[in-house]
Amino acid sequence: MEKFLIQGGQRLQGQVSISGAKNAVLALAPSTLLAPGVHRLYNVPRLSDVHTMVELLEALGCSCEFRGTELVLDTSGLRLVRAPREIVGRMRASFYVLGPLLARYGYAEVPLPGGCALGPRPIDLHLYGLRRLGATIEMHNDYVRAQAERLRGTTITLPFPSVGATGNLLMAAALAEGETLLYNAAAEPEIVQLGEYLCQMGASIEGLGTSTLHIYGTNQLNPSSIEVIPDRIEAATFSIAAAATQGEVTLTHTRPNHLHAVLTRLTEVGCQVTATDSTITVRMNTLPEPSELSTAPYPGFPTDVQAQWTAFMLRAPGVSRITDTIYPNRFKHIAELQRLGAQIKLVQNTAIVRGGHPLVGTTVVSSDLRASAALIIAGIIASGQTEILEIHHIDRGYEAIEQKLQRLGAVIERVPVGD
Repeated sequence: MEKFLIQGGQRLQGQVSISGAKNAVLALAPSTLLAPGVHRLYNVPRLSDVHTMVELLEALGCSCEFRGTELVLDTSGLRLVRAPREIVGRMRASFYVLGPLLARYGYAEVPLPGGCALGPRPIDLHLYGLRRLGATIEMHNDYVRAQAERLRGTTITLPFPSVGATGNLLMAAALAEGETLLYNAAAEPEIVQLGEYLCQMGASIEGLGTSTLHIYGTNQLNPSSIEVIPDRIEAATFSIAAAATQGEVTLTHTRPNHLHAVLTRLTEVGCQVTATDSTITVRMNTLPEPSELSTAPYPGFPTDVQAQWTAFMLRAPGVSRITDTIYPNRFKHIAELQRLGAQIKLVQNTAIVRGGHPLVGTTVVSSDLRASAALIIAGIIASGQTEILEIHHIDRGYEAIEQKLQRLGAVIERVPVGD
C-alpha cells in the first residue's frame, strides 16, 4: 500500500510528454482475438488496467510480451472461451472480450464486469446489440453465456451512444455475415482508432467518427500493428493542473483536436491556450472565471474530466456549476475536497462550487481513478501538506504521474503507507 505526500503552493511549469491512451489500448488489445497471429501495439502505457487486460488475454491462451512501449500479442493459441471471474471482476473493460470471442468461436462466457464504482453502468446495450446480431444469450451464476453459429449483420439503434457497447458491437460485426448498420454509435477517438485497426486487419467500416457506422462483415481478419493515440484524458488533466496553479505547461505527443471541448472551456475561463498538431501550451496568469458546464458524449465535455474541473473551479471566485449527465453518481471526490476546505454542495447530479476560498492540506482518500486526479490537483493548490491514500486507483490510468508532476515543479512523492 502506498500514498502520495504533496507540499502545496507550487506553480507548474515546463514540458510533459503525454502517454498512450489507456482506453484505446483496452479496446485494441481484445480486438486482436479476432485475427489469429502476431499483433503489435506501439506507444502502450504501463498501467495497472493495461496489465489486467494482458493478464486476461494470457488466461485465455494468448501470448503477450512488453518490449518497452511495444506490446506484442500472439492470439494464435487461444485455449479458453470462458473468461476468469477473478480478472474480469477487477476492470469493466474486460467485458470487451465478449464480442471478439463470440464472433471468432461462436461461443463465449464472460462474467459481469467490475471496475470503478461510478453507479449503475449496465451491460444491457452490449447484450441487446449482440442479440440483434443473432446471438443467444443467457445468464448463469453471474456469467453471460453467448452463442451463435454465425453472427449476421443487421440494423442496431443504441438508445445511448455507449462507448463500451459500440466497441463490442464493432468487433463482433466485423466477422458477421453481411452488413450491419449501427445508429447512435459512440464517436470517441478511442472508438475511431479501434475501427481503424479493424480496417487494417481487413474489415470494412464506414462512418468512423460519426454516430452512424456501416460495417461490412468478412470471413477472416489478419494480424496487424498500430500506434496507440495519445491519452486525451491525461492531457486534459495536466492542462487543468497547469491552469489551476497559474502555471505554464507545454504538453507534447498529444492531439489537440481530441480535446476541443476542454480547451474551449479553459479559454472561456481566462486561460491562454496555444496548440500545434501535436502540442498544447497552457498558460494562466490570473484566477479563473466561474463556469457552468455539463458533461456529454464526445465531442462534448468528457465525464472523465468532471472531477478535475471541479477541483479547478475551487480557484474561481464566485459560483460554478458542474453537471454530470453521463454518470450522475460520479461525485465521491466532493466529500474529500471538502476535507481540504472546499465549499461544494451537491444537488442531484450537479456540483455547486463556491470558489475562491483557501484550501488547507489534510489526509484524503481516493475513491476512483479520476477522483484521484482531482485530489492531486487540489493538493497542489492547497497550503501545507496533503496526504492521499488508496492511490492504486491513479495507477489504473496515469503513467508515472508523480514523476511527471515532479518535473513540472510539484512537490509530490510516493511513499509506503505507514511512513
